[in-house]
Amino acid sequence: MKRQLESFLKIFLPIAIVVSLLWLNNTSFFIPPSGGFHVVAHRGLAQTFDVSAAAWDTNTAAMIYKPEHSSLENTISSMQAAFDYGADVVEFDVRLTKDGKLAVFHDFTLEYRTDGDGSVGEYTMDELKLLDVGYGYTADNGLTYPFRGEGIGLMPSIDEVFASFPDDEFLIHVKDDGIEASIALWSYLSEMTAERLAQISVYGGKEGMKYLRSRSRSLRLMSEDMMRSALIKYILVGFTGYTPRGLRNMQLHLPLRYARFLWGWPNRFTERMDKVGARVVITAGAGRGAGGVGTLESLESIPFGYGGYIWTNRIDRIGQ
Repeated sequence: MKRQLESFLKIFLPIAIVVSLLWLNNTSFFIPPSGGFHVVAHRGLAQTFDVSAAAWDTNTAAMIYKPEHSSLENTISSMQAAFDYGADVVEFDVRLTKDGKLAVFHDFTLEYRTDGDGSVGEYTMDELKLLDVGYGYTADNGLTYPFRGEGIGLMPSIDEVFASFPDDEFLIHVKDDGIEASIALWSYLSEMTAERLAQISVYGGKEGMKYLRSRSRSLRLMSEDMMRSALIKYILVGFTGYTPRGLRNMQLHLPLRYARFLWGWPNRFTERMDKVGARVVITAGAGRGAGGVGTLESLESIPFGYGGYIWTNRIDRIGQ
């Protein structure tokens, strides 16, 4: 019996010690709860639709829910409304114009949402200002267009956004492939003070984000490739408490269903990310950024004490 006990201890005691150390090093139990999460408002206060029914090239303006407000995405007024509802950060999209400026617009084609056609890159910023960005919205398969005529001149340039909100935080989505739009964006960002630049995060395609990282080590950035590579390394070594270099100053969009499997989730993980300048944003579902927390009931899924950010398409419902 004594030999059996000794054999048992030789085998399982080391295992128990390792498991205990892993738990102690990664539990959030000893991390004081934060004062609350922060909110990222996707495209400001926007018209919403069934995200699960949309692909990358879907005309989402043609499938909106019955409007509950009059705000149109990616406009100055929609951003102001989002901040008024309590958004900590507003996300907006940019595309490069024919004259080398950055227009705030999401779609790859103008005809979905506006009375124009072709791409943003085929027009100057002044020409884009003539378009009606509310032209294509319909909630009843084209029977009515409730915002037609209401969006003329409302497509802003990035200059207008920064001028209108000089002290607010933004997450910029570079929608164009390649590096040209990112080069144009850096011409704006490079003129900012360090304090202002700390209020800006950027995400987009691999090449564009690689270019921006070559310009700045401190700017928060994300591409899917960057995030995937860094998180794989973290999964391999994060149990030790080490944070891979690739996570430094990164913007992380994490679907809640997957984030819970990361070492130290939730509060130990966010604490580690804070120390390396990374920002953690919870998205909903399997998420690629479009799925967000949209109801007060869905807030119940947010982990207790979580002090990071959450993504929402309905800041008017969950704004604090």
